[in-house]
Amino acid sequence: MAKESMKAREVKRAKLVAKYAAKKAALKAAGDYEALQLLPKNASVVRLHNRCKITGRPKGYMRQFGISRIQFREMASQGLIPGVKKASW
Repeated sequence: MAKESMKAREVKRAKLVAKYAAKKAALKAAGDYEALQLLPKNASVVRLHNRCKITGRPKGYMRQFGISRIQFREMASQGLIPGVKKASW
């Protein structure tokens, strides 16, 4: 499990990115790069990091399901993910 503070930090960054998205787009279109640098660092989309919705694990993230590979395997084995089953041949 990730620390709650790390999960909260990611949520805070996501809110900041959404808040400044329109302003950033307008400044970029105008070519005002000096004003862009005055915006907060965490308002940049690049600083966001995908995390597992269940555990908060930052690595091994499966974008299609929004969870880490470990949680995916456990949930698939238990039949909790529709349309996914273990391969056998």
